[in-house]
Amino acid sequence: MDISRQALLGLGLCALVLLHGCDTQEEPKQAAPVIPATVITIEAQDTPVAFTFVGQAESSRQVEIRARVDGFLEKQTYEDGALVEAKKVLFELDKKPFQATLQQARGELSLHQARHTTAVANLGRIKPLAEQDAVSKKDLDDAIGAEKETKAAVLAAQGAVREAELNLGYATIFTPVTGLASKAVKQEGSYIPTGQESLLTYVAQLDPIWVNFSVSENQVLRARQDVKKGLLKSPGDDKYVVEVVFADGSIHPHKGHVNFAEPNVDPETGTLLIRAELANPEGSMRPGQFVRVRLHGSSRPGAILVPQTAVMQGARGHFVWVLDKEDKAEVRAVEVGPWHGDNWFIEQGLNAGDRLVIDNLIKLSQGIQVQNTPPGATAQEGSTEQPAKQAE
Repeated sequence: MDISRQALLGLGLCALVLLHGCDTQEEPKQAAPVIPATVITIEAQDTPVAFTFVGQAESSRQVEIRARVDGFLEKQTYEDGALVEAKKVLFELDKKPFQATLQQARGELSLHQARHTTAVANLGRIKPLAEQDAVSKKDLDDAIGAEKETKAAVLAAQGAVREAELNLGYATIFTPVTGLASKAVKQEGSYIPTGQESLLTYVAQLDPIWVNFSVSENQVLRARQDVKKGLLKSPGDDKYVVEVVFADGSIHPHKGHVNFAEPNVDPETGTLLIRAELANPEGSMRPGQFVRVRLHGSSRPGAILVPQTAVMQGARGHFVWVLDKEDKAEVRAVEVGPWHGDNWFIEQGLNAGDRLVIDNLIKLSQGIQVQNTPPGATAQEGSTEQPAKQAE
């Protein structure tokens, strides 16, 4: 019995040893994870940039239409708010008083012309007689004086006629420019005096049209610093091309140029007033309209531009994911500049030739292996959200 027990005990110990040996066998190692992502190679290139401002349209020439003579307003010949052509009649005053004045002035002129003709004829008869001493010198002097006096009266009468003709012409009031006519200030039948009360309406010229916008002092200083650092290149002679965008996103069909820049900073707003001029033959832009102004002509030489979705933000600022020589992800801190469409200028942190990961960023971590795949193949929900692990 003892031998049997010992045999059984030995068999049990062997079984335990065998079972223990099975439990301690090493499991096969799992392969390191590989994250598919789209990778681009950074290229530095000269990139055109545009500066955007809020502007307001203004008539390039707004004319006050005023009465130049007193009278009763007889007729308004245009509709309020209509587009009127240059030389179009807008108002007519009662002409009858001016016609009467002109007729009287012409009568006075005829009278003085007749008197002058008589004086000239009389002087012509007196002169030969005076040479023969047939008449006194006083008679000659009187004849010469009468001729000069009547001549002066003719000149004065001619001036009165000319004034009466002008006043009659002023009774017809027209616009000197093509543009939008405002609402009439005076109604038909009103008495229109000269002076401050003579205003009848305004006409605002639409073509060309001006657009005013303001540039802050900080923007000006920043641009100057960027130019000094070589980050920005301005157009020659500051000849910017001006583009106007309307509130609905449509673009004004004509480009323009800057025709005025205020030399002094406004002490109240800290801004500089800039004015652009654009062709507006269709009248699509109206005075007072708010628009967006884009200044084209500048460029960023050797700029590095990356998609906005590739730039993330952590506790210590902006960063991106780049690949090392072994295609492993690593965090790179960057200093961002302004936006450019859907891209972002990178001012520091990236160089030409760097390989940048632009999608599937949520799955990346330091040192993880990345496999470059075509764009769109790695689309994942939340790939543009904040990463699970912030940059340390």
